[in-house]
Amino acid sequence: MNGWMGKILRVDLTRGEMREMPLDRDVAKDYIGGRGLGIYFLNRELDPDCEPLAPDNLLVMATGPLTGTGAPTGARYMIMTKSPLTGAITCSNAGGRFPTELKRAGFDGLIFAGQAKRPVYLWIDNGQAELRDAAHLWGRSTHSATDMLREETDPRARVACIGPAGERLVRFAAVMNDKDRAAGRSGVGAVMGSKNLKAVAVRGRGQISLANPERFKTFNQEILGRFKAANKKTPLGLTVNGTAGVVITTQHLGVLPTRNWQQGTFEGWEQIHGETLTAKYLVRNKACYACPIGCGRITRVEDDVFGGEGEGPEYETIYAMGANCMIDNLPAIIKANYICNELGLDTITMGATIACAMELVERGYLREDIVGRPLSWGDAAALVELTRQTGYREGFGDRLAEGSYRLAESCGHPELAMVSKKQEFPGYEPRGAQAMGLAYATSPIGGSHMRGDPAYFELFGIPERVDPLQWQGKARITKDFQDLSAIIDAAGLCIFFAVRNLAGKQLDVPPIGILEYLNAATGADYALEELIQAGERIITAERRFLTRAGFSRRDDTLPERLTTEPLPDGPAKGMVCHLEAMLDEYYREQNWSADGIPTAERLAQLGLAGEKDA
Repeated sequence: MNGWMGKILRVDLTRGEMREMPLDRDVAKDYIGGRGLGIYFLNRELDPDCEPLAPDNLLVMATGPLTGTGAPTGARYMIMTKSPLTGAITCSNAGGRFPTELKRAGFDGLIFAGQAKRPVYLWIDNGQAELRDAAHLWGRSTHSATDMLREETDPRARVACIGPAGERLVRFAAVMNDKDRAAGRSGVGAVMGSKNLKAVAVRGRGQISLANPERFKTFNQEILGRFKAANKKTPLGLTVNGTAGVVITTQHLGVLPTRNWQQGTFEGWEQIHGETLTAKYLVRNKACYACPIGCGRITRVEDDVFGGEGEGPEYETIYAMGANCMIDNLPAIIKANYICNELGLDTITMGATIACAMELVERGYLREDIVGRPLSWGDAAALVELTRQTGYREGFGDRLAEGSYRLAESCGHPELAMVSKKQEFPGYEPRGAQAMGLAYATSPIGGSHMRGDPAYFELFGIPERVDPLQWQGKARITKDFQDLSAIIDAAGLCIFFAVRNLAGKQLDVPPIGILEYLNAATGADYALEELIQAGERIITAERRFLTRAGFSRRDDTLPERLTTEPLPDGPAKGMVCHLEAMLDEYYREQNWSADGIPTAERLAQLGLAGEKDA
């Protein structure tokens, strides 16, 4: 095969056995790779009613056919499983160097089943795999474990591992690769921890064959030129200020979630936005493999209380731990971000859960003696300490480790958790960006901007700006962006491929650039319609898993705060999110029932009707 390596490694942790299986070429073409392969295997082999932290859950790590090929941003892999945070599916995405190394070691993906009797890690050396004892790594931070694994395997090995948070089954524990790249959402790290799987270390020396190397090279040079010309001109300014540069846009449009989503603007925004991070704390940019953008930030804080050096924070971290908690102390946010990286925590859920706790305390629903300390808006020291406690499930951190929904529910007020399907939202207020509300509610993993992000056209004008306060007609373009995101995730690209390659185009966003890359790499000869249908197939296959797990329209919801309470400030003042008005149209566009269930006609059209149920 070209583009694909043609092999999947199955790991039975209970028996300590491994076997290689060929990747069926028709399956590869239909599902592309990455996110597509993940849902293919989960739908075929996993009982949707399984307990997420039980041994019978599966965990799939999968690359895409463009991962490691040199295509710009082609450095991604997906981790897919059933989430302990939501009970829904996960598709958590990360970049860095690990995904390329895994592919060059000879595998398109790994499937983990069962539970090891004691802590283990998987070592893959150029196609040869073995399970090794990890007792000496258990309890170690992600940074320490990575260093130790490279020392005992190969100094050039790449590592994906969990930290203490995953070991302690924190429901939003992350898998960290290359130390600071996070497959952060939905608790994939907790699933690894439940399986006693500490890490995957891999060294690959193989080459990724291309169907048409000259065609690929010529097209790649054209697209790279487009990227480099756009790096300082696109609205996001990713090379200059990283994703932290988004703060200025969301603040000025009134969609920067503040005070646990009670407001859309934050008075202290200038203290935490991207230009401040760059001017005061940036050491250098950092790029994933084959990425011409370099949006990663290596930062250093010289401070007696919050000092340190590491990677980040990203915009989502700054929103969740900053504005959402009313904290304008950037060193504290950076410190809490470092702690999340080292302990293996999702920064979005971490910050949002602390913000929820702050509101619960303010309203008298949660006593400070239970928290173990005073807790109020803007408390930078509490942010840092509670983040550390959560990673170890110490003190009140044991309750925070359950996420904001379970915390608020335990206090009798689940309505104060800003979630969809029990997962906390990223930093775009849907009362001022209507399609974002639809995307949050219909995301297969719960609140997420990475499974289809209308913020690009509503807020940043990519490919062109659409009125963010208008809700009519948003269903179709939201669906189109979700389809495009599925293709990007499956191909092994970063979502920022769309930011650069679509800037200045029409709102119709067919994945033409990806089509050219995939055909040159794989020789699959996709027609444009086939590739678009592959994205639709992935979306509907994920929905099929959710419906079999009991999810339906009643779960495609937003908190009443967002749908009934008008935004009190900013350019979107007085707005609510008109979710219900958009849902009917969205389901029609998907060819799902009015209750959000894929129709028999739609399943047959996408080749899903005959697939074996678990």
